[in-house]
Amino acid sequence: MTFRALVLHEAGGKVSSHIEAVDEERLPEGDVTVAVEYSTLNYKDGMILQGQGRLVRAYPHVPGIDFAGTVETSQSPAFKRGDKVVLTGWRVGEMQWGGYAETARVKADYLVPLPAGLTTRQAMAIGTAGFTAMLAVIALEKHGLGLGSEVLVTGATGGVGGTAIALLSSLGHKVVASTGRIAHKSYLEGLGAAEVIDRAVLATPPTRPLDRERWEGAVDAVGSATLATILTQLKYRASVAACGLAGGNDLLTTVIPFLLRGVNLLGIDSVMCPRDLRIEAWRRLTHDLPLDRLNRMIEEIPLSQVAGLAPRILGGQIRGRTVIDVHR
Repeated sequence: MTFRALVLHEAGGKVSSHIEAVDEERLPEGDVTVAVEYSTLNYKDGMILQGQGRLVRAYPHVPGIDFAGTVETSQSPAFKRGDKVVLTGWRVGEMQWGGYAETARVKADYLVPLPAGLTTRQAMAIGTAGFTAMLAVIALEKHGLGLGSEVLVTGATGGVGGTAIALLSSLGHKVVASTGRIAHKSYLEGLGAAEVIDRAVLATPPTRPLDRERWEGAVDAVGSATLATILTQLKYRASVAACGLAGGNDLLTTVIPFLLRGVNLLGIDSVMCPRDLRIEAWRRLTHDLPLDRLNRMIEEIPLSQVAGLAPRILGGQIRGRTVIDVHR
């Protein structure tokens, strides 16, 4: 039996991709085999498709860090044939073959049941980006984010940012969206942003350890100077959830905001997130994320077009969420 997949090859330090027919015997070890229906495009997928970051160590390789589909075979009591399932993270698509294929095989522990009320397409419209946004919101709430707070969201036109806007606004917060693409203001307002600001306001490295207090919370997908600036502007005991590095992985700051204002820098990891928190995050997503706003974020493409979008997502040129139909 063979299945269709996007396969990466490496030669002379360069990575190329091809749609190929792959024998099922080449699938990695695992106790659940899934007929994949949809995958999605994340920033990390872009890096893998471009051969960046040494995320993939062995080629040929099937990328795709997310997928949703139907169980074909299972050796685990947790799942049976016909179950709808979702996978995000666990280094699938990096250390082992992933979801840019019609078939995938993984450990049962990596899968969660598709939440009631979501289709596999909607689950991939959420994907790692939306799942990360939900984890960020949960972390802010656990650290005291009160109802009706003014919350900053950076990288607002991206997948994490857009989902965070939709979630936070639906929960009753005033969301301020930061973006370098002001032309998309109406799109961000449609997701729930009460105000849209130019990212340049935050992108200059801070010149003093504390600035005027403004933000009662923040979700930052940019990092670098933007995150350093946010730390100087958080209100007393407020928190920022750091979940991206689109602007760089450096952080030039001081301990002053932490010592004098008691602020919190919360690191958000969606890759190795414990299963119980995964289940809770997906439950919250089905309850708190308005599906009409999610649908506004979706662009669907065939598997054959994925590789061509890698430079665009790495360059911050993709708006919202890209859903991949692996059968096209």
